[in-house]
Amino acid sequence: MPWTPHTPYAPPGQLVLALLAVMAAGACLAGTRPRAHAGRLAVTALLTVTIPVFAVGTISLPLYVVTLASGSGVESATGLSHALLDSAGVGVLAVSAVTFRRRLQGRCARCGRLHPGMGGDRLAHPAASVAPRRTRVAVYVLMCGILPWAGVKTIWTLGGDALGVTAEEWREANAGASGSVKALASVGIDITVLAAMLVVFLLLGLMYRWGMVFPRWTLFLSGVRVPRLLPLIPAWLTAPGLSVYGIALTIYAPLSALGVLPRIEPSGGFTSTGVTWMVEFGGLAFGGLGLGLITAARSYASRTRPTCAIEGVSAMPATDIPEGYDSM
Repeated sequence: MPWTPHTPYAPPGQLVLALLAVMAAGACLAGTRPRAHAGRLAVTALLTVTIPVFAVGTISLPLYVVTLASGSGVESATGLSHALLDSAGVGVLAVSAVTFRRRLQGRCARCGRLHPGMGGDRLAHPAASVAPRRTRVAVYVLMCGILPWAGVKTIWTLGGDALGVTAEEWREANAGASGSVKALASVGIDITVLAAMLVVFLLLGLMYRWGMVFPRWTLFLSGVRVPRLLPLIPAWLTAPGLSVYGIALTIYAPLSALGVLPRIEPSGGFTSTGVTWMVEFGGLAFGGLGLGLITAARSYASRTRPTCAIEGVSAMPATDIPEGYDSM
């Protein structure tokens, strides 16, 4: 299976992943039934190992989304399929892990609350709310990481010079881009900056009431409850990849400049110093957006988590559980 047109997946690695997938499936099935102490430890260990392993396979998904949105096509169809399958697998494993933990804690496996009896036939959804102030401040600080990166790219698209690279050199380096990308660049909009703005829009929706109930400007949907998974699925799919990619770039750039790691080779008109700063800016942008999505999505999932509606019984909130601890 080609990962990129010139890089195949290592066959032994694929066999290991297949074995882990089978073991993870067994752990998910085992987690639905009462187990002895050793069985609970085995399920916990398997889920703890397999979730991060398959989460690594989702790192490239945001890059595929950007290239598809820009009309540049898919570099590797099998690579995209691999990332999508990993994303789906991580989602299923995460749900299994959360329900397994709820059962161990004696809470309702369906809604995660403390209440007598089994879950009701329907779920009661909480009223729209704003994320706590601490969450909003943290997300806004993380979003500021896009400013240097987006600022430099906007300068180039508007015809200015930055980091030793002229606008003409930037256009030449991106001469192979699609027509839509060039059309946007002609009016000062970089496609990757536009994609980052969509992530910012998602972040704001996760923090404010209009992300829980459609606002008036949505016309026919005004006042309708937003399906809970509508913002959570894109947040969960993109957050891990953006976070890991951004953190890796943020760490690599200074270590490269210090000579600890191989130096980043300049290209496209960049000097060695300029390309190092651009990699660092990219790391701050991607890492900030990814970690911001994780923070905002945890809050949103906690604020929107429904409760089993049991006739004549009100659910007892688990007040000792901090925000976002059980976000499913």
